[in-house]
Amino acid sequence: MKYCSSCGGDIEHRIPEGDDRHRHVCDDCETIHYQNPCIIAGCIPVYQSRVLLCRRAIEPAYGYWTLPAGFMENGETMLEGALRECVEEANAHLHSLELYSMIDIPHINQVYVFFRGELAKPEFSAGIESLEVELFEEHQIPWDNIAFPSVKKTLKHFFKDRESGVFPVRTDAIRRK
Repeated sequence: MKYCSSCGGDIEHRIPEGDDRHRHVCDDCETIHYQNPCIIAGCIPVYQSRVLLCRRAIEPAYGYWTLPAGFMENGETMLEGALRECVEEANAHLHSLELYSMIDIPHINQVYVFFRGELAKPEFSAGIESLEVELFEEHQIPWDNIAFPSVKKTLKHFFKDRESGVFPVRTDAIRRK
């Protein structure tokens, strides 16, 4: 950030008085421009014993498989965002949704939140951001072609929890190596 969105003045990166972190601060109007993590809302769509995955038609990770998920929009709840993404990417409608996982990725300022949900019927199709959409048994998951570490981690937790039938809310973090 170089210029203030409030007055157009020059921005300085410094610790404002009373704060403990570097922020973008306008030299002219003293507006502090806070930057906060992005929230990604998504679903684990399940039909019988299979999980619905989408093959990405956009970057990053074009051609790789993922769970339906994307950035939350202003004015929606986390659950509304997850459901919207499932419709946008897979034309799939879910019911019986429950919060399942939250994965922090601090080095890229993202938080992933996934809900488990059931497909009422095996009706789905590729949305504009997907090349294809498919139901997978656990042994069919294309593990080497999963788009994001957060999705892989969520799927691993899901299949492990499914063995016991107990699905606690999972929290985790992915840190830079």
